[in-house]
Amino acid sequence: MKKLVGILMGSDTDLEVVSEAAKILDELQISYEISVLSTHRAPEETAKYAKLAKGKGLKVLIAAAGGAAALPGSVASQTTLPVIGIPIKAKSLDGIDSLLSISQMPPGVPVATVGVNAAKNAGILAAQILALSDTKIAGKVEDYKEKLRHEVLSKNSKIQKLGWDKYLKDKTATTEGTENRT
Repeated sequence: MKKLVGILMGSDTDLEVVSEAAKILDELQISYEISVLSTHRAPEETAKYAKLAKGKGLKVLIAAAGGAAALPGSVASQTTLPVIGIPIKAKSLDGIDSLLSISQMPPGVPVATVGVNAAKNAGILAAQILALSDTKIAGKVEDYKEKLRHEVLSKNSKIQKLGWDKYLKDKTATTEGTENRT
């Protein structure tokens, strides 16, 4: 299956966060590749990846970075593909520094930016971009959104039936029971 999304991270320490994008792409059956590339530590390789991505058939790039968060912008400067930035929560400033770095790109070098550690949203946004030209992916995105709607309505029905206090107790008991089993 041809890879459609390239997922990049500046460090393997970002993999736990980035995996949420991979999980949603797996659920939507969208092929992707994951790479560790650094604008600061491997600039030539990072630029080469961005420049060759379109020729490899990739349609969307997701780039995660913390701290100075240069990766999404540097990748966007080397390609015409849409780039989605994931700000990674760092020890200082709780990822707000990363969020601001990624969202404040200069004119002509846009990077779509999701919330701090919001890799799942990056995966969904990548799918929605792909869905513009692929009806099969569009259907999967619609099904996913419908699943979310059903989940919310089910929770609403339960809270209306039980009341907020019993609902919260049941939810806490379920969570604690799950934690005890692992």
